[in-house]
Amino acid sequence: MESTKLSSKGQVIIPKHIRSSYHWETGQELIVIDTGDGILLKPKAPFSRSTLSEVAGSLKYQGAAKTIDDMNAAVAKGLKAQFYDCN
Repeated sequence: MESTKLSSKGQVIIPKHIRSSYHWETGQELIVIDTGDGILLKPKAPFSRSTLSEVAGSLKYQGAAKTIDDMNAAVAKGLKAQFYDCN
């Protein structure tokens, strides 16, 4: 566990090895969540949430339909990309 200090401007320095492990670069937007006994910092999603009905059909796909196995593999790949410590 590490500690840091709050500056007079309300700024906190996140240690470099933590920024590096989460791939947070300068300008990374973070969401601040009040947990009741502290705060949680999470990277802000680049896009706002949407429903399937809002985006269905917006990108036309040409080619053979994907199988359930293809879709499961794509989801697994996405999860690995999102959570760097998964193998």
